[in-house]
Amino acid sequence: MSCAQRTIGVISGNGIYPETFIHAAKRRGVRVVVAAFKGETKPELEGIADEIKWFRVGQLGGLIKFFRKKGATEAIMTGQIAPRNLFDLWPDLRTLKVLHSVKERNAESLFGAIADELARDEITLLPATTFLEDQMASKGHLQGPAPSERDWEDIRFGAKIVKQTSALDIGQSIVVRRGTVLAVEAFEGTDECIKRGGRLGNGKDVSLVKVSKPNQDMRFDVPVIGPKTIESCKEAGVRVIAVEAGRTLFLGLKEIESKCREEKITIVGF
Repeated sequence: MSCAQRTIGVISGNGIYPETFIHAAKRRGVRVVVAAFKGETKPELEGIADEIKWFRVGQLGGLIKFFRKKGATEAIMTGQIAPRNLFDLWPDLRTLKVLHSVKERNAESLFGAIADELARDEITLLPATTFLEDQMASKGHLQGPAPSERDWEDIRFGAKIVKQTSALDIGQSIVVRRGTVLAVEAFEGTDECIKRGGRLGNGKDVSLVKVSKPNQDMRFDVPVIGPKTIESCKEAGVRVIAVEAGRTLFLGLKEIESKCREEKITIVGF
């Protein structure tokens, strides 16, 4: 199959992730059809997708029928769904089947079950980093002021702790200050974790450490840093961001660079 014939279905949540992927795919001549969600997906995607259809969160059967009708044999998950909407589902029969099939309703089990449903209709779920490999974090000092040895001590400490919490499927981010855990990400998401940790640390010498889970399935739930993350760190007084190299995706890199320079926020990859 040539690139011009290739059609990918985008399961589009919120934020800039979906549009970033769409632009990258279209630069490669790929046709993009988008399953959008009311109250989540940016309406602006209608102007850049080849085709778009709007769904309520939980309409998996309709989403799969749409992809099949449009000739998409591959799909990708981009962007998040707000936690409040996950508790306000309007499930169709296929979604009810997925919910019934999983014992633990965490991201890995739910998204894994969705991938299995897509596969039943011969739709392959692609890695969430497809076409965005050049935006993955590398090792070392990446943005902002150079980290101090004290910063590196907190990064090493935070990485050790958050690798364990992520293995327990609690969260992939942690906020620390001088060897003390201030906040651990759970269902509320990274931005709320940052705000809580910054408040408890009085906005001084506070560091955010973000990792992937052990044996992370790169098709979904990939760690992401975007301009909104930098904005949250600025407001909370978080001065250092440490991410796992090769496992973390930067979205809106030019804006991230600009914000880090202006706000003197450090980013390192480890």
